[in-house]
Amino acid sequence: MDKEKEEKINHYRELNRTARRGEIVCAGSSLMEMFPVSQLAQEAGCEKVIYNRGVSGFITDELLENLDVCILDLKPARLFINIGTNDLNDPAVTADDLMKKYDCILNLVEAALPQTEIYLMAYYPVNYEAAAEDMKECLRVRNNGRINEANEHVRKLAEKHGKRYIDVNRMLKDEEGRLRAEFTIEGMHINEQGYRAMFPDFLAYVNEPSWK
Repeated sequence: MDKEKEEKINHYRELNRTARRGEIVCAGSSLMEMFPVSQLAQEAGCEKVIYNRGVSGFITDELLENLDVCILDLKPARLFINIGTNDLNDPAVTADDLMKKYDCILNLVEAALPQTEIYLMAYYPVNYEAAAEDMKECLRVRNNGRINEANEHVRKLAEKHGKRYIDVNRMLKDEEGRLRAEFTIEGMHINEQGYRAMFPDFLAYVNEPSWK
């Protein structure tokens, strides 16, 4: 794990000392870390406490290694996970390979926090045509076909574990199923306008009654 990720984990560890247990936690990689979920929730009048523990660049192995800081220490009542798209940057990683790691994450969380309601989020689309030149090589591998295949595996994994699979991508997609050009920074990451567009769909899951 590089220095920037270590610093982020150390920062979260310190924040966890005074954080409330039993609240809502969001965990994942940069697409989660960049999601201004607490700010948008406050603006929407949502009184629920939401902690964002996303770490830019994280792959599933790194979340596994830091599960305590990113999830377990907070003992969330409800957990939203979006992890694995960085694994898909490697053409050698198959959807099956990815799901084995994701399955390990769920097994460990379930064992430690059996009452936590877990939501597995569909991976966000990308837009190769709107991508910056230095991003296009990555998006040839991490393309929407590969992402859609992985999402089907995530849906089946959620079903296997009795968890919720949710897709909040409706407002993010253009007519061809790509990340809308106006919502992306460089073809992959989502700008604030994009997060604001999808937030009402996400908030509906935050606010829904307990299903455990």
